[in-house]
Amino acid sequence: MAEYKRPIPVPDEASRPFFEGANRHELMLQRCTICGAYLYPVKLRCDLCLNTSIEWVEASGKGRLYSFGLMHQLYDPRFADEIPYNVALVELEEGIRIVSNVVGCPSSELRIDMPLQVTFEDINDEVAIPKFKPVT
Repeated sequence: MAEYKRPIPVPDEASRPFFEGANRHELMLQRCTICGAYLYPVKLRCDLCLNTSIEWVEASGKGRLYSFGLMHQLYDPRFADEIPYNVALVELEEGIRIVSNVVGCPSSELRIDMPLQVTFEDINDEVAIPKFKPVT
């Protein structure tokens, strides 16, 4: 693997199942066992029914580009090699939105509502980060 210069996420107890799944190349989400609502980011109780009975399940990994921005300003020198890069809000089939990046296409080709599929950037042997690529 090439040297990774950007910040590396450090999972805590609450987010560990998400990052363990990503390391297996599975997009994991929380789901309420009572009403079936999907939750993101990590929560202790359901947003809809307020129940605390939550499970981790594998998401489909399919979604659509809901919104995005292109970062041209360098705020952190660790991102210097990435400028410009996109920050994307992806609406998953499960109905929740996740912030990520779209990879595998030039930023000039990004279009709202374009279909996307999860992919994973392997940072090291312990951490992979979900990103999204266009469905072709």
